[in-house]
Amino acid sequence: MFGGLLCGIGMVSAAFCTSIMQLYICVGFITGLGLALNLQPSVIMIGKYFLKRRPIANGLAMAGSPVMLCTLAPLNQFLFDSFGWRGSFLILGAILLNCCVAGALFRPIGPGTASVKTQVTGEEKGALKQEVTEDAMEISSPTNLPMKNKTEEEGDRDCCEKINRYLDFSLFKHRGFLIYLIGNVLMFLGFFAPIIFLAPYAKHTGIDEYSAAFLLSILAIVDIVARPATGIIANSKWVRPRIQYFFSFSIAFNGVCHLLCPLASSYTGLVIYSVFFGLAFGMVCAMLFETLMDLVGAARFTSAVGLVTIAECCTILLGPPIGGMLIDTFGDYKYMFVKCGVVMVLAGTFLFIMNYYNYRVLAKEEKERKAREEDPKTVRTENEGRNNWIKETTQDGPELEPLREEQAGPKKEVNGIREV
Repeated sequence: MFGGLLCGIGMVSAAFCTSIMQLYICVGFITGLGLALNLQPSVIMIGKYFLKRRPIANGLAMAGSPVMLCTLAPLNQFLFDSFGWRGSFLILGAILLNCCVAGALFRPIGPGTASVKTQVTGEEKGALKQEVTEDAMEISSPTNLPMKNKTEEEGDRDCCEKINRYLDFSLFKHRGFLIYLIGNVLMFLGFFAPIIFLAPYAKHTGIDEYSAAFLLSILAIVDIVARPATGIIANSKWVRPRIQYFFSFSIAFNGVCHLLCPLASSYTGLVIYSVFFGLAFGMVCAMLFETLMDLVGAARFTSAVGLVTIAECCTILLGPPIGGMLIDTFGDYKYMFVKCGVVMVLAGTFLFIMNYYNYRVLAKEEKERKAREEDPKTVRTENEGRNNWIKETTQDGPELEPLREEQAGPKKEVNGIREV
């Protein structure tokens, strides 16, 4: 809801701007921040509401954006011709305020039992820490310097835990997450530029403004169908276990479309390009977040989305300016499409190869884990190591007795005797 409010404020404020810098602030910063606050929570909520049919849910949810893209291109042209650019910003700001209504429709999944349990657990841990601290202060020397250092370390640890709750930097040690991050950062160098320059390219070839804008509508119509269809395919039992390969193929398919675009010199050729581009674009968008959740899991998905978005913003910002620089340098749009196509094909190839490697390593690790579980010698060695650790901890003093009881696990009482 707050994101929708920022979007409306940014677009309405843009109607009163008198310089390019003011437009950057209003449209780029304020409206962009509002759109980010709309997208990220909605993507995260899908993962919390759905599990079994999550790819279909992602595809249907993502199908909403091409609906607006389908109508926005001719609508913008009509608003600009009828009301000028200032009036167009006012009307678009009023439309974006409807995001507040969409945000109000979200409801919690159920009662906040998990938060209550977490709070109780935190209180128990706090009480345990306080008890250990008091016992140690009674036994330690009057200076209490070791205890103060321990308290400071616990405070630093709590601070790190709070930070990791929102941004889990341990994801940078996750092999699958790093593969996904590198591939997507490379992909976004050529992902959005063709959409931005498609209508200008059509005008450059001699097509009128409304026909050029209609190419984006064709792209969006195909995109509307492609996203839910991709979700259905990705949810099938043949594709979902290897959805990373399907995602890599969609990125490479996107790049091939851009490489063939310069061959389309007529309006019919551009229509065919728009159809295939809409299909490839919808495939990528439908699986963009589903593949990330498949790698890191639902529990770490919130932090993963935040970290990926931060890294991707740089290439998203660089992609269109680099394309525009190529157009200005060579005076032809085909070099921009070739650049985007090459980047997308490289990103898809990289993801395909590295995901194949990741799957092989995961299968090998799983095989080794099962072998360790089935080997009785390994189990006996682990039990002996655990017993030796318990014996060593008994020599640490009575101040750690509460922690030893917690680490020993639940105990049961049989005939008056407590057993582990």
